Amino acid sequence: MPANLPSKICEVCGFSFKWRKKWKKNWDEVKYCSEKCRKNKKSTSSGLPKI
Repeated sequence: MPANLPSKICEVCGFSFKWRKKWKKNWDEVKYCSEKCRKNKKSTSSGLPKI
């Protein structure tokens, strides 16, 4: 397994995750490390109070 794969930080949990073959065609749009984080994306931004 190559060690030089690109990585990103999940917008929900902050976990660092690496490129996967299934994301080959849309790596630029990938924002979440897992399906669980993708489904919970609304809960992180909606809990902040508006100023």
